[in-house]
Formats: sequence, structure tokens, C-alpha cells
Amino acid sequence: MINTAFRDEWLPDLQKNLLAGLTSSFALVPECIAFALVAQLNPLMGLYGAFIICAMTAIFGGRPGMISGAAGSMAVVIVALVAQHGVQYFLATVVLSGAIMALFGLLRLGKLVRMVPHPVMLGFVNGLAIVIALSQLEHFHYATAQGRRWLAGAPLLMMCALVALTMAIVYLLPRFTKALPPALVAIISIGLLSFGLQLPTRTLGDLAHIAGGLPQLHLPNLPLTMETLHIIVPYAGLMAMVGLLETLLTFNLTDAITETRGQPDRECIALGAANVVAGLFGGMGGCAMIGQTMINLSSGGRTRLSGAVSGVMILLFILFLSPLIEHIPLAALVGVMFVVAQETFAWGSLRVLGKVPRQDALVIVVVTVITVFTDLAVAVLCGIVIAALNFAWQHARDMRADIDDSAAGVRTYLPHGTLFFASTAHFQELFEPSADPARVILDCRHLQMADHSAIAAMQSLYERYEKAGKHLQVMHLSKRSRLLLQRAGVDVGTA
Repeated sequence: MINTAFRDEWLPDLQKNLLAGLTSSFALVPECIAFALVAQLNPLMGLYGAFIICAMTAIFGGRPGMISGAAGSMAVVIVALVAQHGVQYFLATVVLSGAIMALFGLLRLGKLVRMVPHPVMLGFVNGLAIVIALSQLEHFHYATAQGRRWLAGAPLLMMCALVALTMAIVYLLPRFTKALPPALVAIISIGLLSFGLQLPTRTLGDLAHIAGGLPQLHLPNLPLTMETLHIIVPYAGLMAMVGLLETLLTFNLTDAITETRGQPDRECIALGAANVVAGLFGGMGGCAMIGQTMINLSSGGRTRLSGAVSGVMILLFILFLSPLIEHIPLAALVGVMFVVAQETFAWGSLRVLGKVPRQDALVIVVVTVITVFTDLAVAVLCGIVIAALNFAWQHARDMRADIDDSAAGVRTYLPHGTLFFASTAHFQELFEPSADPARVILDCRHLQMADHSAIAAMQSLYERYEKAGKHLQVMHLSKRSRLLLQRAGVDVGTA
């Protein structure tokens, strides 16, 4: 059994997965360096974090084919922490956020992501696609004494030409052969062209020098006091929430693309453990990266091998291959990421905006916009709240009642629907105690009571009839509804 699972998760299509892992590793390097610089950290911390998190989640996680690393969404969260308290507090925060992630998985809460509505998923994908594309524009700037300026003249033309050539290779190569990942061929081809012709263009080495040694175990050097916890706990909680959201949403997307089902709780545990180890070895925290995952999947990466190779290659770049990697033109990596952004964006969602219900279209647009201008966690939470409120509103409007006056001196109400906080007002409007006969029967065979508001509504209705001097008899309550009323100590004359 174990051998079969190992074979299925590691050995199919060895060449494709090896090359896919190599391709995604090239795309990981500039992203992790850039995110480390955003967080005001040493670029090597981003690369160490990418190596540890990518390798550990690939080996132990619940979603083969998904690529994780030092993510920008988490880097943005801790900029203020690093600036105010320093690197040691940041590393302790990474460790604590990892523990929270692992606890989330141990409590088997990963399945909650399946409650995310489809419009929220579309907004998430579209928003991150735009963020990926916009983040590449940073490579069209250069530093001056007066600040960062846009490239102009010959450097801009050279950058644009190489980006366009990279994109052309990625788009056209699959028409001739699918033996090699087009993104890998494009990166190597542009790198050889740039080096052979000595083209004046910016390279990965212009971002940062990535040569270094093995990551060293280093416990965060800070006082273990309540004041320390007061500082790091809010950041750790926010990092964990952002990391889990991006990971589980990317997890869902990977499930859909590969038409397989992963194990979300196992992924959360592995991601948490990887962040703990990354923090202890001086690395940045991280989570799943949708851009690199899309590169891996489009290159044929489907097994744990592709992710493991991607992580190990990051370490090899640091230890041995930095002179070669630093000569890769940024234009090649930018071109690949532009293609990833284009392929990630759910273009079909634009066509259906006018066909789906307006509230779903609103969710897609809101989540997309908030993802671009704020952050993923806020966007997804806003989308879920909007979708939940819409669901409650629609469900509340479904409340109705049939009225039967066939028995002399008796009126029978037969309500249909779910009685909960949003439907209680409409439920009360169905009844007219002043106009009803002396005896009223409430037949609840088609009514479901969901929450405390339902209990209060039922009690209020009984009191309205009692005040009018009339008798209300409640019949055919479901076992669950009867139990709700009994626990609340409410007696409405049930039968």
C-alpha cells in the first residue's frame, strides 16, 4: 500500500516533473528576492524560506503539484513589524504563525475552504492575476539618487523586446513540440542570447547577489515576556490567516486543474511545520504561490517530485549556481510571469458577468478589486460576507405560508421555509392575530428552525395570539426544532 502511494505520488512522468520543478524554481527566485526586499529583509532570507517551505510542503503536504514559497501577500503583512522591532521579532512571528497554521490543520478545519463560493474563487484568481502582472512592472524601474524612475530609451526598448520574445517562445513552442516546458526553454534561450550577444539588459544579479551557505539553526533572540507576545501575536495571526487563505484557494484551483482531490488538512499541517522550520533557520514565512503553481502545472508538474525539485534547486542556486543564475535576464522572467498572469485570469468570468445574478457579479468584481488594492484576506472575507448576506436575503424571501380555513372556527397556517435571523420579520408578517378566529393551528411540518432568532420569533408569535385572547397550537415540529425550543425553555403549546 505504501509502495503504491509512493509510486503514484513521486514516480509518474519523471522527466516532465523534473523539468517542471526546474522551471518553477527559476520563477521562484526573483519573486522571493523581491518579497524579501519589500519586507526590508536580506534576500537570502527569502530564498532560505522558499527552499524550506517549497521542499517540505512538496514532500509532506496534501496537494502534489502545488508550489509554495516566500509569498508577497505575507511579506506585506510584516513590513511594519520588521521596521519597528527588527528581524528577531519577525522570525519569532514566522514560527508562531506556522504553529497556528499547523493547529488549523490538526483541528481539521481545512475543509472549510470548500464553503468559499465560486464567485469568490473567480475574484481571487482574477485579482491575483492582476497583482502578478502589476508586480512585474517594478522591473521596468531603476534606482537613482532621486528615487526609482521608469526605464526610457534604449534600455526600455531592449527590456520590452526581450519580454516580447520570451512571451512569443512560450506561446509558440507548444505548437511544435511539447517535450520541453516552454517557460524553461524561453528562460534558457533568452539567457543564452543575452550572454552571447552581451546585451545591455538588467539581470537577476542586479536585484541581489544570492550566493550563500547552508541555512543555520538560529533560535530567535528576544525576551520571552508577555510584552513580546503582545507584539508578535497579532502579526502571527494575520500571517497565518493570509497564508492559509491563499494556500487553500490555490489548493482548490489546483484540484480543479488536475481533476484530482487533495488533502487540505494535511496541507495546512505541512505548511505550518514548514513555516516553523523556516523561522528557526532564518527564513521568511510563506504559503502557496499561485503564479509558480500555474507555471509548474502548465509545464507538466503533477507529482511531489516537481515541488521537491523546485525547492532543492533554490538551495543549489544559493550554494553552487549563483554565478549562472545571476546572469538570467529579468526580462525573461518578466515575460514568463506576464504569460502566467494572462493564463491565470479567468477570462470566461467577463463573459458571464451579464448572465449570472447581479449579486454574484458584484462578488466577482469586489473580490478582484479588493485583492488588487488591499490584500487577499480582506478581499476573500468581504466576498464571503457579501455572498452569505445575499444567501440569507434570498432564503428569507422564500418564507411563505398556506392558509386552510376548511375546518369551522379554525384557521391552519402551513409555513414553508427556514426560520432564522433574516426571515423572522417576514415570518411574523404572515400572521394576523386580530383577524384570525379564536383557534389557530400552526403546522410546522415544512418549517425548519435554525437559530435563536427563530426561537424568539416563535415565542413572540405565541405571545401575540395570547395577547389577542386567542389560542395558538403548534403541531408537527421537527425533532430538532422541538429540541431547540426545549433547551431555550420555551413553551408554545406544541403538539
